[in-house]
Amino acid sequence: MVYQKKADFNRWAQEFSISPIVARIIRNRDMMTDEQVGEYLQGGEECLHSPMLFKDMEKAVHIIEKKIEEGKKLRIINDYDIDGVCSGYILYDGMKRLGGNVDIRTPERLRDGYGLNIRLVEEALADGVDTIITCDNGIAAKQQIAYGKERGMTIIVTDHHEVPFEEEGGRKISILPPADAIVNHKQEDCPYPFKELCGAAVAYKLICCLYEKMKRELPEYREFVAIATIGDVMVLQQENRILTKQGLQVLQHTQNVGLRALMDVLELKLEQIDSEAVGFQLGPCINAVGRLDSAKRAVDLFAASSYPLAYQKAVDMKEWNEQRKKLTEEGTIEAVNQVEHGDWREDPIYVIYLPDCHESLAGIIAGRIREQYNRPVFVFTDTENTDEEGNFLVKGSGRSVDSYSMYEGMHSCSELLYKFGGHKGAGGLSLKQENLEPFRKKINQLCPLSPKDFVQQVWIDAPAPFSYMNLELVEDLEVLQPTGNGNEKPCFAQKNIKLLKLDVYGEARKIMRMKVRGEDGQECIGVYFNARQLLEEMRQRYGEEEVEKALKGLDNPIFFRAVYMPRKNEFRGNVSVQLEFTRIQLE
Repeated sequence: MVYQKKADFNRWAQEFSISPIVARIIRNRDMMTDEQVGEYLQGGEECLHSPMLFKDMEKAVHIIEKKIEEGKKLRIINDYDIDGVCSGYILYDGMKRLGGNVDIRTPERLRDGYGLNIRLVEEALADGVDTIITCDNGIAAKQQIAYGKERGMTIIVTDHHEVPFEEEGGRKISILPPADAIVNHKQEDCPYPFKELCGAAVAYKLICCLYEKMKRELPEYREFVAIATIGDVMVLQQENRILTKQGLQVLQHTQNVGLRALMDVLELKLEQIDSEAVGFQLGPCINAVGRLDSAKRAVDLFAASSYPLAYQKAVDMKEWNEQRKKLTEEGTIEAVNQVEHGDWREDPIYVIYLPDCHESLAGIIAGRIREQYNRPVFVFTDTENTDEEGNFLVKGSGRSVDSYSMYEGMHSCSELLYKFGGHKGAGGLSLKQENLEPFRKKINQLCPLSPKDFVQQVWIDAPAPFSYMNLELVEDLEVLQPTGNGNEKPCFAQKNIKLLKLDVYGEARKIMRMKVRGEDGQECIGVYFNARQLLEEMRQRYGEEEVEKALKGLDNPIFFRAVYMPRKNEFRGNVSVQLEFTRIQLE
């Protein structure tokens, strides 16, 4: 699908000193007015909303300031994913620098599960904690917070997840926990205008207000907001894009020894850190320890006081991520096998059961199956957890498509679920094993999607010949950074591409390097990162002999169409344009 959005691209190009093709791409990202384009290109602090617009922000700041002054024991309870780790560190380090008597408790994924639970509240009570402050969780913990409040605790919730609700007479009635303050822009009566902040951004806004109230100089935390925003796949629009852009600039010069050590271990050059490096290298390492071991390792890395100590922690985190990759690959293969051979292949929503899979990997696998089949997907695994009656629970993680709200889908089956939470695009849940099949049937029966929703649409900015792809264009496109969800990388397309030479390399032979010739006769070098699947398709279409010819650089009949983007390639001092193919379809 080619975007056909109209605007005066030449005027924008002249007014904002950009090329007409960049102006077209910005319009394709839903910028309509001069003001929106100006904010997109030049937006800074002046475009950020005041943190005091959050409902209960003033109340939360007042409580925390008083507790710090009185020396009361504060405890941060965060989540174990990248957003929870970053938001937890921001609150912990920020309050500690203000002289707060504060510690942080990062729940264990397998033992504690998501969010605040009764055992964590009891543990805090036993440790003499006066005040619990949640981050990236808490909005759904009505019972647990009530339990703490009944025992005299002060509890503040900072969160960004959807507010639970009940339906009454066709209306949604919010179910809020009885906390002393709730800082969450998803509340119906919260006047904060931008509703897409991640948990770390909410925590950062709280710390900004707290430092202003206590008249102290604010430490730098924006790199953690950027990492969390990218890692939690929030939309990179408006305030998120500005915060992420600022945070990536800070990250290139970060003073946090833990982050510096992790980037060194991953061999990332500081000046080249962008949203892609965070999303595909830094972020997975931070997430991996929370999946397979303890997210406390990531918090400890950020809080490390010396580089040698931080470096060893970073090495460990990289090793955990390598293990995570291996287990994910095995789980994905089994999930695909179930889809291809299951009698529910035509279901609008896939409910996959992988009893032996590590439960922390369910969300990643669900995301991969969603990408492959363009359907909402739930992946369930066995756990050692039981409900109050001793029934063993299976735990699931879901990933959705744009046209389906995962949270509302789970809510429609809530009588079958033990616990659930999340938002439109993703969710987590647990249920008795005997309810797994009834859940599959009911969520599919209630699914409003039609077959047209499963046809994956690939949007491109323009069909463009390879001869357009030069270094000047690549440099022009850099103003689009940071790219990601909601501000996708620029995409071009061409058909009738002739394959001249093929090489396959990299760990697990997943990377394909190709010499190709476009319709206009221009020859280019391109890379593709799903080599195994494409090779198999080539063999089925053209035969083994023709593929071998391509591997040797001999004449062959292989043609394809592709979606691609140009990239700058530097090798031994030479700078050239290289194409990255994101989707390939054989002609």
